[in-house]
Amino acid sequence: SVSFSDDRLRVVSEFSLKELFSKYVDILWEPGKHRYNVTFFIGELDELMLGKRFSAFSQEALDELIGKLRARGNSNATINRKMAALSKLLRKAHKMGDIHSLPEFRRQKERSGRIRFLSRDEEDRLFAAIARRNADAGRLSVFLVDTGCRLGEAIGLNWNDVIGGKASFWITKSARARSVPLTCRAQEAVSIPKDGHKGPFAMLKQAQYRTIWNEAKAEIGLSQDDQVVPHVLRHTCASRLVQGGIDLRRVQMWLGHQTLQMTMRYAHLATSDLDPCVDVLERCKGAGCCKN
Repeated sequence: SVSFSDDRLRVVSEFSLKELFSKYVDILWEPGKHRYNVTFFIGELDELMLGKRFSAFSQEALDELIGKLRARGNSNATINRKMAALSKLLRKAHKMGDIHSLPEFRRQKERSGRIRFLSRDEEDRLFAAIARRNADAGRLSVFLVDTGCRLGEAIGLNWNDVIGGKASFWITKSARARSVPLTCRAQEAVSIPKDGHKGPFAMLKQAQYRTIWNEAKAEIGLSQDDQVVPHVLRHTCASRLVQGGIDLRRVQMWLGHQTLQMTMRYAHLATSDLDPCVDVLERCKGAGCCKN
C-alpha cells in the first residue's frame, strides 16, 4: 500500500500472520513437536483474521482474537499457549521492521487444577504391564519417572549424553540444556548394548510408546483416567522430590522449568516444610503449652 507523509512518498509493507510465520519460523522455532503445534496455532489465528494483511497489530485486533478463541471453547491455558506463539512472532517482526506497533499481551488467569501423579503401587503395576509388551518401553518408563524428563528428551538422547552417572538433555522445551544425576535403576535402564542405535531409547518412537502405554494402562484398570498419560511420570518425579524435602529451586533446576512459577504447582505437597515455622513463631515454650 502507498501513503503520503511530509510530501514524500513512502511504501508501507503489509503481511499476514502466515506470511510472517513463513518468514521467521526457521529462526524462531527448532524442528520438533513444539514447532508442529505452533504451526497449527498460527494457522488458526490467521484463519480467524481471515488472512488479513497488516502493518501494525492493534490492541483491538488482539482482543478480538482472544474473544474468538474463547467463543470456540478454548480454555485460558490454551489461549495463553497460542498467544505466546503469536507474541514471539510479532516481536520478531517488529524488531525486523515488518510491523511498526505491538499490542500489550496480558496473560489469562489459569485455574490451578489437581496434579495427578502415580503411587508406588500404580507405578509397579503399570511398568510391569509395559515391560511385558516391550522391554525397551519398560526401560524408558523407569528412566522417565526417575529423571522427570520429557518423553522427547529421553528418546532424543545420544550415548554421549549418558556418561558418568548423569544424563544431559540438550534439546529441551525451554531451549536450556541441563544435566541430572541418575538413580541406580535409571543407570541400569541406559546400560544396554548400542546395537547400532544412536542412543539408549532411539529404537522407540513417541507414538509407539504411547500405544504401548495405553494398552498397559487399560490392562491395570486405569483406562478411564485421562490424566494417566506419559507426562504423568514427570509430575510423579516432581511430586516425589518435593514430598522428599527437596527445595523448589532445586526441583526447578531438575525439571528444567523456565520460571519458578511453573514449579510452584507442586509447592502444596511440601506442607511438612512449614512445621519449623511454628517453632520460630511460638511464644509458649513450656511443656503442655498446646492443649490440642
